[in-house]
Amino acid sequence: MNRIIESFRNIFKIEELRSRVLFTLGILVVVRLGSYVTVPGIDVLALRSAASAGNSNTLFGLFDLFVGGAFSNAAIFALGIMPYISASIILQLAGIVVPEIQKMQKEGEEGRRKLNQWTRVGTVLLAGLQAWGVSIKIAGTQTAGGASVVVASGFIFTLTCIVLMTAGTVFLMWLGEQITERGIGNGISLIIFIGIIARLPIEFVNEIKSIQAGVRNVVIDVILLIFLGGVIAAVILITQGTRKIPVQYAKRMVGKKMMGGTTQYIPLRVNTAGVMPIIFAQSIMFIPSTVLSFFPESQWAIQFSRFWSDQSPVYSLVYALIIIFFTYFYTAIAFNPKDVADNMKKQGGFVPGVRPGSPTAEYIDNIITRITLPGSIFLAIIAILPVFVHNVLLVPQSLASFFGGTSLLIIVGVALDTLQQIESYLLMRHYDGFMKSGKISGRVNAPGGQS
Repeated sequence: MNRIIESFRNIFKIEELRSRVLFTLGILVVVRLGSYVTVPGIDVLALRSAASAGNSNTLFGLFDLFVGGAFSNAAIFALGIMPYISASIILQLAGIVVPEIQKMQKEGEEGRRKLNQWTRVGTVLLAGLQAWGVSIKIAGTQTAGGASVVVASGFIFTLTCIVLMTAGTVFLMWLGEQITERGIGNGISLIIFIGIIARLPIEFVNEIKSIQAGVRNVVIDVILLIFLGGVIAAVILITQGTRKIPVQYAKRMVGKKMMGGTTQYIPLRVNTAGVMPIIFAQSIMFIPSTVLSFFPESQWAIQFSRFWSDQSPVYSLVYALIIIFFTYFYTAIAFNPKDVADNMKKQGGFVPGVRPGSPTAEYIDNIITRITLPGSIFLAIIAILPVFVHNVLLVPQSLASFFGGTSLLIIVGVALDTLQQIESYLLMRHYDGFMKSGKISGRVNAPGGQS
């Protein structure tokens, strides 16, 4: 503990690191303030009344989770950074089938710059479409008394929503880039992180109030807190878990120097796909309930909604199987054994006992396939864990979401990645890091491939 406290003190002793940390904190404060600035033309009190009666276990509830409540506030940052993430995912998937995008992905810095431009244009288009949909949803939202939350709906209100929310997303995208360049950590990931973590203090306060009111038992809550610590430790373990493949480089003369002759390792992640399989699976699982919400008075829709609720074992089983499928699918997209084998061959590297070229690619592919299975099963367990905590342990749903799922994976991943960067600055200035070994192995695979 003393080492950690001393490390935090050392952060403010290094001028560059101190300025980067303070700059990042300042930007995140701006992000949080923007989530409370409501779009003009909306009755804020009526909106809060309607939001309190809503259900967080919907696609809109998932969306609101990533933007820290800005969606339910109908704020100018209501769309958050998600259109940018969606545009990044679309381009990443399109790179599989579109030769031009594949070429840009292999062109280095110039190709990366073109892809960033395409991503920004796609962000604006997606943000405009989503803002239009949000304006329609807000205009149709009513309080329990039947009053509309929009003072005067119409073309002007729709246009205002589209312009302000799209501008809010572009502004957030710019803020994320500023954090990455001038702050500490990955800006896009940190914006999502602060949106999720902002709800945690409120949930803890509500839990304390429940204990004081006699609704919750303090002993049970302590046990749950220990259980949460164990889950976080397991997530960190899997996030950092790797299978190292030794690579031997042959000796060769480069000028007058002898190069090569060393052994390095290719670290294959147990969870190469990161949080993306859960996001994909959640989006698919919410489609039936979202469609059924358009038929509120239909008996068959009501019966199917009960069957397709998160309390149903069938729902959890299908959810887990979809996550396992998407874990393999996204791993195949994110990691190409053939490219790795070709690069090794060009550099004179080889896996001991395996021939270079196609045999090496097959060897790496077999290993990544085997280690992905426990990673995918772990993701499935983490994804359905909040449902178990809510239904069996009777924890409020808003707090249960922190026991697993997308929230916990993003929080742990971003925290590890940011600590890793701070650790690097401390070690470069010859200060002790957070760990005795002087190393923190952290990684965040944010939605959209941000890392």
